[in-house]
Amino acid sequence: MRDLSDELLSWYDQHARVMPWRIAPADSKAGKRPDPYFIWMSEVMLQQTTVAAVTEYFRKFTGLWPTVRDLAAADDADVMAAWAGLGYYARARNLLKCARVVVDEHGGVFPSTYDDLLTLPGVGPYTAAAVASIAFNEQATVLDGNVERVMARLYDVHDPLPGAKPRLMELATALTPADRPGDHAQAVMDLGATICTPRNPACGICVWRDPCAARIAGTATELPKKTPKKKTPTRRGYAYVGRRRDGAWLLETRPEKGLLGGMLGFPCSDWSDDPQPAPPMQAEWTASGAEARHTFTHFHLRLHIMTATLPNDALPDRGHFVAHHDFSPAALPTAMRKVFDLVGAT
Repeated sequence: MRDLSDELLSWYDQHARVMPWRIAPADSKAGKRPDPYFIWMSEVMLQQTTVAAVTEYFRKFTGLWPTVRDLAAADDADVMAAWAGLGYYARARNLLKCARVVVDEHGGVFPSTYDDLLTLPGVGPYTAAAVASIAFNEQATVLDGNVERVMARLYDVHDPLPGAKPRLMELATALTPADRPGDHAQAVMDLGATICTPRNPACGICVWRDPCAARIAGTATELPKKTPKKKTPTRRGYAYVGRRRDGAWLLETRPEKGLLGGMLGFPCSDWSDDPQPAPPMQAEWTASGAEARHTFTHFHLRLHIMTATLPNDALPDRGHFVAHHDFSPAALPTAMRKVFDLVGAT
């Protein structure tokens, strides 16, 4: 096990991906530790999101709020607007909750152990392990999709995910060294992202080529196996795009709980198999003929777009008007931006 970890760390020292939240392997070996605020934020953003997509957002967030105290003091609407487009918006709400707990209950200093990190809002086993190992050098094991794939192939594990997770965690834990556990975690993730890829793994240049049981068995491209997914259902709804004659847009902040919680968007009906019209105010709403389509994790959404020109003294039953010069489509979550792109500019 030690030999495998040493080989991987030697590879990582030469081939580590450069990311704005990381420090160089040479600095890590010399005892320097990355900012736990940066590691925490990057790991929250990286949940079900690619490094390429996260890098721009990470730079934007750390530019606007360079410390956890800055983020904790930020206006909720500003943070939600900055997050727009990154998806999985509960992460943004938890980001604020966690930052405020770190400031209010921990004096602005992140807890340094896996167990203490787990007490923070929105921090689960994966994020706690990543911060504990990378930022604080604790021997905690990180298990993401890349690590699962590497472990399944290295040991030729054919049990399907998600049921195989405990076994893969056991194998990954056995490999995690006491020395440089954070670099080891990042090295396994890098190996999975750049060499042991889902399709066409580059086994010929892999540092773990020789001991890889799946390569020897010829099963690498079959792994990891996954339990077949159920068919994704489709829900429908109505989106109401209303604009006053002076150019102001009728928008609403969605409820804190639920999809797109806390985000700014166009008023909508319920999203269901049989949605009922639910205009935000009485007006001559006209079917635009356009349909915005968006896919969430568990369902496809089809929004029938209704439009109306509203008087300047309009009083909506729900929502509020945002002046044209204060409205930025970029502050909308992707599903609502699709609505705007279809009819908003007309």
